[in-house]
Amino acid sequence: MHLLLFSIVCSVGVSIFLKLARRYQLDVGQAVAINYLTAISLCLLLLRPDPMSVLAGNTPFWVLGSLGFLLPSVFVIMGKAVEQAGIVRSDAAQRLSLLIPLLAAVLIFGESISGTKGYGIALALLALLCLLSRPKAATNTLTQPRNNHASLWLVVVWVGFGVIDILFKQLSKAGAQFAGSLVVSFTIAGLVMLAWLLLQRTRWSTRSLLSGVLLGALNFSNIYFYIRAHQHYSENPTLVFSAMNIGVISMGTLIGAGFFKEKLSWLNIIGIVLAVGAILLLFPR
Repeated sequence: MHLLLFSIVCSVGVSIFLKLARRYQLDVGQAVAINYLTAISLCLLLLRPDPMSVLAGNTPFWVLGSLGFLLPSVFVIMGKAVEQAGIVRSDAAQRLSLLIPLLAAVLIFGESISGTKGYGIALALLALLCLLSRPKAATNTLTQPRNNHASLWLVVVWVGFGVIDILFKQLSKAGAQFAGSLVVSFTIAGLVMLAWLLLQRTRWSTRSLLSGVLLGALNFSNIYFYIRAHQHYSENPTLVFSAMNIGVISMGTLIGAGFFKEKLSWLNIIGIVLAVGAILLLFPR
């Protein structure tokens, strides 16, 4: 169980980093760029992938290219969401993104929905609507400018992570090696982020660049311990799936509302509860 706990802590740690970035005047874009360099190094060291096997196989390169663009984009957007909507709502929106592949399977690929899964989809959509509700404190004129687009950022986080999940599933179906796919995707993502920063004529900050090492370590560790947990509990993947998602939402709520004093409306709180219920109904059996 410690593997799952490490993965949950690292996932929430990423959100805490993004929450504190503005306070410590860190450039999230620069941190994200170095994050991928760090993640690639750790992936090569710990997972020992063969990236060339991905390039030499039947891997759909449009998927790798899409991931290379989406990964850094959604990372930066997640930073905006955490800054304006808070850790609690952002982590919950991210975890509810598991609904996107299910909707795609039904609406695009014509798969049928079981009774339980149908209830889970309905519950997840209701939870998302509740999470998008802004706390009354956000209507204060002093905070209005910063929270004006909070709900929009949450929606983009939800859709973005859901599409990324679909793309990784497409890689898996094509028979691509997961670790190798990670390295190639991270490499493209890092180059995309670097190109964007250069086009923006970014003023480089040593502190922001160094912070990217921490961000990359948290980001990769989340993935690494999640993979190890699936390997350890190979006969019970539902435990890993549900515990990871519910654990992140629960810990994110404790940290966001408890430590950072994030304001939640009663609808937001209902949304958190509904999100947990939806995950329990949606996890694969």
